[in-house]
Amino acid sequence: MIKYSVKEKDSPVDVLEEELKDENHLVVFNDEVNTFDFVIESLIKICQHDPIQAEQCTFIIHFNGKCSVKDGSYNKLRPMCEALLDRGLSATID
Repeated sequence: MIKYSVKEKDSPVDVLEEELKDENHLVVFNDEVNTFDFVIESLIKICQHDPIQAEQCTFIIHFNGKCSVKDGSYNKLRPMCEALLDRGLSATID
């Protein structure tokens, strides 16, 4: 099982660029381990998706291998990414 993590920044300039960038994407990857219900529940709880949105994202993850589930600033997405990783999901911020 491959797990992704929040990108580590090399320098203060890299950190500043990511924090100022408004269009970061929280991407969740298919891992062939977690159930649909668990992924849906996680997206509802952590990303504040409504049930239909969470279900649609879960199907996209399953069929395409990944899905951008949330957009925003790095500082907004980082806690969500870490929470998804803590639940055993594969996620990263792009």
